[in-house]
Amino acid sequence: MARMERVRETMTGLPALEHLAGRVAEGWRLVAVEWEREASAAPPPAGAPVVEPIPYGLRVSDDCSGLAEDANERQIILTALDMIVDDRPLSQVAAELNRRGHRTRDGQEWTPTALFLLLPRMIEVGPRLFSSGDWMTRKQRLERLV
Repeated sequence: MARMERVRETMTGLPALEHLAGRVAEGWRLVAVEWEREASAAPPPAGAPVVEPIPYGLRVSDDCSGLAEDANERQIILTALDMIVDDRPLSQVAAELNRRGHRTRDGQEWTPTALFLLLPRMIEVGPRLFSSGDWMTRKQRLERLV
């Protein structure tokens, strides 16, 4: 793979078309434009609503009074946890979720990175997802692996 060379130019005004054309003639390719401005000194308005994402595995309840379990996301968490307990790599877990037709909340295919970011939520909800009977079955499976 060819070694890439990068140069960052500080500008005080708009670049002239001749400058850009000259760079292209020298073999450079434009890959980014960075903008900046002075931030307003005013703090955000008091009482501004705080918006937090809904934790994975939950959704807004039908009566909008709280959160309820999302069956599809719960199944994704269970499948992923089962495979992780079986010591499968996250790449294999992602491939299996995609094979089963599961997608992330934004409709994308699962990736090892997306699963890695979901691990804290899995740890948080894992104990609640498994009934005592389910946990005993998984525990026996774990003991066989070790």
